[in-house]
Amino acid sequence: MTSLDSSYIQSIYTKSKEDLLFGRWITFDHIEQTFSTYDSSSLISYTQIGASEESRPIFQFTLGNGPVKILIWTQMHGNESTGTKAVFDLLKYINTVEDAVKDQILNNCTIKIIPVLNPDGAEYYTRVNAHKVDLNRDAVDQKAVESQLLRKHLEDFDPDFCFNLHDQRTIFGVEGTTNPATISFLAPSEEVTRKLTPGRIKTMNVIVAMNQLLQQIIPNHVGRYTDEFYPTATGDNFQKLGYSTILIESGHFPEDYEREECRKFTFAALLKGIHHIATSKSFESYKEYFTIPDNIKNFRDLIHKYTDKQSVAFQYEESLKDGTIIFVQKKVQEDISKLLFHKEIVFES
Repeated sequence: MTSLDSSYIQSIYTKSKEDLLFGRWITFDHIEQTFSTYDSSSLISYTQIGASEESRPIFQFTLGNGPVKILIWTQMHGNESTGTKAVFDLLKYINTVEDAVKDQILNNCTIKIIPVLNPDGAEYYTRVNAHKVDLNRDAVDQKAVESQLLRKHLEDFDPDFCFNLHDQRTIFGVEGTTNPATISFLAPSEEVTRKLTPGRIKTMNVIVAMNQLLQQIIPNHVGRYTDEFYPTATGDNFQKLGYSTILIESGHFPEDYEREECRKFTFAALLKGIHHIATSKSFESYKEYFTIPDNIKNFRDLIHKYTDKQSVAFQYEESLKDGTIIFVQKKVQEDISKLLFHKEIVFES
């Protein structure tokens, strides 16, 4: 029987990677290039389910015919695209790989994927939508049409599990190591006391399985995001409504500012999580979740070290210019003595 471990990921990823998508700026126009691939697929279908504030299309992909229902969405924040690349790698995997892992997923699960939920924010490479609404803080008021669409499809589909895919900044590291937080997980809280509810326990159980795989691939590069309760946040509210919601934060890996390595790790985590859901009889084991180190803010992008004067640190600010994401150095105005850096340049006197 096929085992979903690190060697399996290595064996299938080359043919699973969606080569039409690359880099940090991923828009609806970019993902639309892949759609025709699935016109003749017997395994995957897609349909437009709505439109953004500026009338850009929002699509949903459907695969599998099993009883366990999983809802996945990406790019609530338009400038967080790694999860989108990973879900199209997942779709290509389903469409091209033939083995027991895929069959178990398709036979046991029905999966709906909404890639690029915020196509206006993606177009302008901003966190918010066209009306400056942060969709991840709009779960209660639902001012944005994109938030309303997500809630409608959540309630209509009534999933057993949700995957909410985000990117996190390069400032995050894994506590107790000198490594950046390449992937971070969160089982969102349902209320301010962070009580261990049945829904959170199920979420933690899936995260434990994903972390076990990632520790084989990128040991000590996985963090656990703060579970502070955010009353208006999507994950917290969906968890509160009874939908076990798994948050994946794709972060930095050395020399990977385009997040092309990180997309592979996000794909691996997502595939492992889905397969675990598809094949597990129980979701009660969760305590290992709390052994995942905390996600902490201890990194900056660059330090200039001088032999004859004080070092200077910089953090990159990303912006979209002529269809390209550029990284602009901004001097860090803080005590840098306890910080770690992704890149170091030494200047001799």
